[in-house]
Amino acid sequence: MARPFVLPDLGEGLTEAEIRQVHVREGDVVAEDAPLLEVETDKATVEIPSPMAGRIEKIHVQPGQSVKVGQVLVEFGEAGAPAGKHAADTLDPTRKLAPEPKTVIGAAAPAARTGPVPATPSTRRLARELGVDLNAVHGSGPGGRVTDDDVRAAANGGATRGGPTSAEPAPGERAPAGRAGAPEPPAVAKPLARVGVEPPPLPKFEQWGPIERQPLSHLRRTIAERMTLSATLVPHVTHFDRADITDLDALIRRNLDPAKGKGVTLTLTAFLLKAAALALVEHPTFNASLDPAAGELIVKRYVHLGVAVATERGLIVPVMRDIDKKSLLEIARELGDLARRVRDGKATLDDLRGGTFTITNIGALGGTGAIPIINYPEVAILGVARGQEEAVVRGGQIVPRLLLPLSLTFDHRVADGADGARFATAIVQRLEQPDSLLLGL
Repeated sequence: MARPFVLPDLGEGLTEAEIRQVHVREGDVVAEDAPLLEVETDKATVEIPSPMAGRIEKIHVQPGQSVKVGQVLVEFGEAGAPAGKHAADTLDPTRKLAPEPKTVIGAAAPAARTGPVPATPSTRRLARELGVDLNAVHGSGPGGRVTDDDVRAAANGGATRGGPTSAEPAPGERAPAGRAGAPEPPAVAKPLARVGVEPPPLPKFEQWGPIERQPLSHLRRTIAERMTLSATLVPHVTHFDRADITDLDALIRRNLDPAKGKGVTLTLTAFLLKAAALALVEHPTFNASLDPAAGELIVKRYVHLGVAVATERGLIVPVMRDIDKKSLLEIARELGDLARRVRDGKATLDDLRGGTFTITNIGALGGTGAIPIINYPEVAILGVARGQEEAVVRGGQIVPRLLLPLSLTFDHRVADGADGARFATAIVQRLEQPDSLLLGL
């Protein structure tokens, strides 16, 4: 009988994804862990590997289609069944293939696990790297999902180790049948989630001229919904300031070549991250989330900073962890690697979650300032515009100085204007004394 494979639990409360690419065709014989599909969630583009080796019997999805966790993606042919003529005709020699399954007379069949091993693709990859058999791991996550911690515990002796094994997914809700290799259908428009008051109906714009309706991508729809949520729920207030980064700019320029010699591109953003992280340690109110139902402020004792990165798909905010504890060279190196993965569409879900505060630097694109929307459920965001050389009076003399516009937008429910001013000043002072950042002060 056919063995269905469903969209696995992708973690972080994600319930659906949009199919971006289907890497296989019906009749293909694939190896376990070979690329099967690429899906886009509201956090990242994720590659779904094949959970088993076998022949693709039926493909139930197509690019542009939204699917929910538990919905059937593909069906594998019966274990041990030979690939038919269709498979032989459609195999791509460049694809990662598995050898034809062989029947061993008298061999004892291994005990089959009932249902799938619920685990995210990144957890499956970790299990392969550590040599852990997911079938032997007890899942501690929601619904029995195997987490990264479960795999690490098993690798340390908490479960039997062995080579990676496949699991038979349980049937799930079927999606409309599709066919890989067919022309990509137009994206299907879906209404945005509604937050707050109902908007009035739109006028019929076509009465004044030609129009074109373009469905929002999955990522753009998610951005729109989250921005609406944040702007509706959070009373935003913005504090403006400027930092004299003349000395910092000179320091960066002096150290560009030495840093490149260590494989690092030194940028202003690395210094911004370090300055904000150290200021957050001093002002933890801005490194928190508000729980209105409990009437509590959840203060995080870790500093994980999100950095807004503009991509062709839209704005993505990867997260850099424990910035307060890292050197500037470490931050710069990690920032470059992370931004590259995001722009190449290779960021993982772990790269995009757990942030406590966000920085958006639009200086490279221009502008004299901006009021960014808070990345909910965080309570503050730092906006950075382009630095400009201006005439400044210092010691009774007019001198040229490089001034950097900053805007701190924060949740007025958790902090007042004076709190915001003090926090912004803590950032400015560090940017104006770059030696203190090199020493981590």
